[in-house]
Amino acid sequence: MTQGLITKAISGFYYVVPDGEPDTLLECRAKGVFRKMKISPLVGDRVVVEDGVVSEILPRKNEILRPPAANIDLALMTVSSTKPAPNALVLDKLIAVCEYKGIEPVIIITKTDLKSGEEFADIYRKAGFTVLFSGEEEPGTEEILSLMKGKSCIFIGNSGVGKSTLLNRLFPDLELRTAQISDKLGRGRHTTRHVELFAIPGGGYVADTPGFSTVELEKYEPIRKEELARCFREFAKYEGKCQFADCAHLKEKGCAVLEAIRAGEIPVSRHESYLALYEDARKIPDWEREDRER
Repeated sequence: MTQGLITKAISGFYYVVPDGEPDTLLECRAKGVFRKMKISPLVGDRVVVEDGVVSEILPRKNEILRPPAANIDLALMTVSSTKPAPNALVLDKLIAVCEYKGIEPVIIITKTDLKSGEEFADIYRKAGFTVLFSGEEEPGTEEILSLMKGKSCIFIGNSGVGKSTLLNRLFPDLELRTAQISDKLGRGRHTTRHVELFAIPGGGYVADTPGFSTVELEKYEPIRKEELARCFREFAKYEGKCQFADCAHLKEKGCAVLEAIRAGEIPVSRHESYLALYEDARKIPDWEREDRER
């Protein structure tokens, strides 16, 4: 019986690094009972292996569906300043999922040598997030590495923003594939096909994840409309200050969040994303939401 960490999952095979044996990789199948229970082992899971079979999944602190991973500490939300241009709604949905799952989001703005991302960065600094820059002239590697030390980290972003390029710069030994941006389409080709954790110097793990299109974003975790406000951390300061206890921060009279937006304390674009996500959540029937969550 061995305990270890799943670092890769491909076509029904799970690759486990045993505790205390960082240079060993076990190729395993999963116990059939997981299928009956509608549970799948995930990259990032701590598991028990017996006779080449994953027999037990140890308790998770979190899990996400896309990319499929578990026990994540830090999500490095990679967004480019140009080619493709940043999309606030896409980023805000990803951030909301991380907040919902208890994963700390950090925003990294790439390609700053092509275009400054300061204006976009200010929105997220004001909302209370750590924002870092990475370009040819301003790689920002030391700050990023410091944040990642000892943590299980994933890089998330839509296709073409330079996740793999940034990872190659941070960890040259990973030799991850990169691809050029299609000037015609203004977006990148998908170069990462599965989630895989890589051990990093100083302790911890990092995963590059498959890029996604805006359409694919619709498949991300559903968040109940009643829980969405807590996924926007800048709203917390105004909790309990609205005129009505059940205020949804949409257009209600006496809403402290709306007053904060008018006062310039909360970025308008963040509230616009909240409204869009709230409307999406309202359209999902309870039965469908529960089915997705399973």
